[in-house]
Amino acid sequence: MTDSAEQQEQVHLDGVIGKIKVAQQVASEDIATAARDRKDIERAFGEVHLNTGSYEGMTDTAMSLRAQQQMLDERQNSWQHATQRLDVLQKLEQTPYFARIDFQEGPTGKPETIYIGLGSFADSPDHFLIYDWRAPISSIYYDGGLGDITYQTPDGPQTVDVKLKRQFQIKDGVIVTMFDTDEVVGDSMLMEALGNASDTKMKSIVTTIQKEQNQIIRDTNSDLLFVQGAAGSGKTAAVLQRVAWLLYRYRGNLTAGQVVLFSPNQLFNDYINQVLPELGEQNMVQMTYLQYTNRRLPKIQVETLQQRFEATTDDQFRAVNTLKGSLNYFNVVTEYANHLEQADMRFRDIKFRDQVFISKEKIAEIYYSFNENYHLANRLSATREELIKILNRRISTEIRDKWVEEAVQNLTREEVDTMFGDQPREFDSQDKEYRFLARQIVMKAFKPVQLAISRSRYLNINAQYAHFLRHVPAMLDLSAQGISEAQWQASVEATLSGYRNHQLSLADTSAYLYLYDMMTGKKGEKAIRFVFIDEVQDYSAFQLAFLKFSFPRAKFTLLGDLNQAIFTQENSRTLLSELSTMFDPEKTRVVQLTKSYRSTQQITDFTKALLVDGEQITAFNRAGNKPIVSVAPTQSAQEQRLLTQLSANDQAHETTAIIGKTLAACEAVADQLKAAGVKATLIRTENQRLVPGTLIVPAYLAKGLEFDAVIVWDASKKVYYDESERQLLYTICSRAMHQLTLLATGELTPLMDRVPAALYTRETVTA
Repeated sequence: MTDSAEQQEQVHLDGVIGKIKVAQQVASEDIATAARDRKDIERAFGEVHLNTGSYEGMTDTAMSLRAQQQMLDERQNSWQHATQRLDVLQKLEQTPYFARIDFQEGPTGKPETIYIGLGSFADSPDHFLIYDWRAPISSIYYDGGLGDITYQTPDGPQTVDVKLKRQFQIKDGVIVTMFDTDEVVGDSMLMEALGNASDTKMKSIVTTIQKEQNQIIRDTNSDLLFVQGAAGSGKTAAVLQRVAWLLYRYRGNLTAGQVVLFSPNQLFNDYINQVLPELGEQNMVQMTYLQYTNRRLPKIQVETLQQRFEATTDDQFRAVNTLKGSLNYFNVVTEYANHLEQADMRFRDIKFRDQVFISKEKIAEIYYSFNENYHLANRLSATREELIKILNRRISTEIRDKWVEEAVQNLTREEVDTMFGDQPREFDSQDKEYRFLARQIVMKAFKPVQLAISRSRYLNINAQYAHFLRHVPAMLDLSAQGISEAQWQASVEATLSGYRNHQLSLADTSAYLYLYDMMTGKKGEKAIRFVFIDEVQDYSAFQLAFLKFSFPRAKFTLLGDLNQAIFTQENSRTLLSELSTMFDPEKTRVVQLTKSYRSTQQITDFTKALLVDGEQITAFNRAGNKPIVSVAPTQSAQEQRLLTQLSANDQAHETTAIIGKTLAACEAVADQLKAAGVKATLIRTENQRLVPGTLIVPAYLAKGLEFDAVIVWDASKKVYYDESERQLLYTICSRAMHQLTLLATGELTPLMDRVPAALYTRETVTA
């Protein structure tokens, strides 16, 4: 690379930035003009004369108001568009682009040069100085090196001969480095990006998207895109770029409100919430599965992440919970709901003034009076119509009751005026006026009854779910699931006891909501077009089937690492086979991301050795220190070793996360550090935010996050003793980017037995 080439590129860059600044000035003037016009129109609104003296006058006034409202809307749109344009231009001014590609279409084609950046910029309608990274032609930057590259255009596949691929690192309008490469994305650019310190917010990876990640981002054909990625393989970052790409690709037909991301916890939501705004897009709907269920059950306390994590170590109902998370159980709920078309639907009385208005027996009689062609939704709708007829007949008879007559006589003039509203007051007789007022009073009194009917409150979902649980042994061979009749009945009583205290496990919540939706004929949220589920290995097959039912028109992108299942553990291994029965195999695509970019090669080699089948994970060639495994004889010696490591990490300017197995363990560490005068932030709940400095994080809240340095607190045999915790320990260790330290007291966890001693530095601390 010659100095003159870099000088020429800087001259080109200066010219582009100059044009960006001119465009900024134009956008600023457009904003000011639109704001000024909007104020003038709003002022004119206040001066419109309301001519209501005649029909023609009222029509003219309405047309004038409508015209001014349209003008106001146009100015608002102009202001919004100019504001968005200025925002993009301001970002482009600092770093206009990050790549240049020279290519030729066919042997007789004209050589072309394009520059790729975070957004598009043209100095005339047909002359683009910068192409958005999401534009079809930009795909050739990500999909190969030099030579023939085929990319997808709106008119079909197009092949070009790539002659040059040049990458830039630009800061504040100056080229810091530039290099030509025949790779997809040069290692030096990746090395620069990966060597940076961790942050409390995830950053965009647009400049370093790899070929396999680009295939994920630009997939349009799959109803199910399943991304299995090793820890640190960039799957979450790639999927966020996918959301940005979809919003660009389907602009005008897709909004951020039609895209839903289910993430592992609220802490993670906060961590990723700057990626899309950084790319000039609004954030999609973000929630956890727990939040989704809580939103629908406001009066019930659904099992929290902490409770769920602690429950995974409870052997009492492990087989029952495994069943409740299975696709088999989902089919049992479906079968039971369909059975309700013939019998066993549970109802409650509709009451009026503490008296039975329509008995549950009468409702059941109506519900089952329709023929077999009436399915659940139709049956409920027809029942509702019949109940409304009963209510109307009762209103007609009730208006002759003495209490109604007294209520009419006691009406004040203001109350009468309110009842008439815009109704004409001319009645043929006094009796008709009385009947009008009496009917208004009775309808108001019967409003609770009308709401109970229209909102199907006569359905007894609590009794129905209890009946379902007790009915399961008749529908399923429990012994084949390793569950005895007594174990099942004990689990039912535990579930119902919790429910009486307004508490439900996540497994029961999913089944409860699905049964309710089936009973009431709900068809899901059809406006949602794309659903993304991160850390999918911690979802049960039941939950995924329920989400597919809840978003029937959506395409699904599922991403996770089956080696990091800390809630579903070994059950996650059957996930792919169960998913294959939910989606069309012809519309299903599985992408494997095996290269880990987050950690140094030393940390990646160590963490993959923790796994039984970690051989498939490959490390990006970025060197660092070996992980340290330090075993102390006493708790106080381990605490002292913690302080030493924190000091070393601080001197290396590395942000440290101390990750404990449970919240209780983390609280103890926090107390120890406070007593030692060391400042650290304890993350107790998922609703907290990540902050700079040393963090103390329970294992179940660390999913998806990354830190410069990780200290695994108390990796002792007494804490990590069970084979089922192997994936949990792997998840904790794989959060580390540059430095990993495992501290233990007494005897080291046996989960380390399979890790070759050459992959870490072993310390023995003396008391």
